[in-house]
This record gives sequence, C-alpha cells and structure tokens, in this order.
Amino acid sequence: MPLIIKNRRVSVENLAKVYPNAVIIDVTSRGSEPWIRFSPFYPHAEIPIPFSPGQFSMTVEGIWQGLKVFETSNIDPSKFLISEMKGIKRSARKYGKVLGHRTGLTGDRLLSYQEARRQIYLPSYRWVLENRVQDLIYKLKELVAHTTVVLLDYETNSDIDNLSRPLSHAGLIKLYLEDNWPTEI
Repeated sequence: MPLIIKNRRVSVENLAKVYPNAVIIDVTSRGSEPWIRFSPFYPHAEIPIPFSPGQFSMTVEGIWQGLKVFETSNIDPSKFLISEMKGIKRSARKYGKVLGHRTGLTGDRLLSYQEARRQIYLPSYRWVLENRVQDLIYKLKELVAHTTVVLLDYETNSDIDNLSRPLSHAGLIKLYLEDNWPTEI
C-alpha cells in the first residue's frame, strides 16, 4: 500500500476525504505518542554528533542547530543539551547570514548546506531510525503492508538535493522504509 507525505497544516478531515481508510500519522513535534518520537526535536539522548567522537546530543535538531555557524555566531553546544523540544532553533534574523555547518565541535571546516545535509543531518537522523525507533519502523511496515499510510510533516521535500526547501524528516522515514536512503557523502 502507499506511504504518502502530506503537510501537517492540511486538515485531517480533508485528508480523510482524499485518502479514505488511510491511517494518518503526525510525525512532528506536535504529534502524539508514540509517533512524536520520529520528530528531530524529540530528546532521544546519546545521539552521536558527527565529526565529534565521544560527543552526544539529546536531539537531531540540536545537532543541526548547534553546528550551524552564522556571521555573528559560531557553533552553540548548548543546543545539544536541550530536551524540552523547544528553544532549539537558531535564525539568520538574529545571528546574520548562515555561513555553513562546522565539521564537529572542534572542526576547522565549514560544510555547505548540501554537504551538511549529507554529512550531518542524514547520519544523525538515520542513527535515530536505527537505534531509537525500530519498534515504530516495524509498526509502520506492518501498517503499510495492509493500508495506505499518510505521514504528516511541516515540510514535504524528500529530495536531498532540493536546497530550496527544508528537508522533510517524514520523507526520510519513507525513503528508509523503501530501502532508498540517500547517499550520505
């Protein structure tokens, strides 16, 4: 059966009309248990920080935001410790233009947005899929075997190379379930 990615802002009622009998699952930080555990903001703890042996983050989003470097601000290791699912984001409005993502806590190189997606975000999120939510992966596989499943996310971009839109972690879940994970290097 199909696995479909839709924007969370579309009403569940409308989705139910378009996809009757589908199971609709919100995998965002606003979702319910147990599916909220797919959110990059979910505090799984002990997520390895790429390029930083022996260093860990509570969340995938903490890694992404913590290693981001701006015109007026370097990395922010405090983002690795946040477990409340809020206060993790860092914006260009506050810190100026994003210069890139640092290769770890002590790295001397900045990765481009595309490189950072492949070398920071993908390995971090995949680690969570493989080490923290395998029970949910199994449940999704069972559901997809029998019915249409709609995953809700704020973003719907599943193309790692489409840099015009943020990447959908729901899209990454779909790629993982389909054994179609993007190349990480």
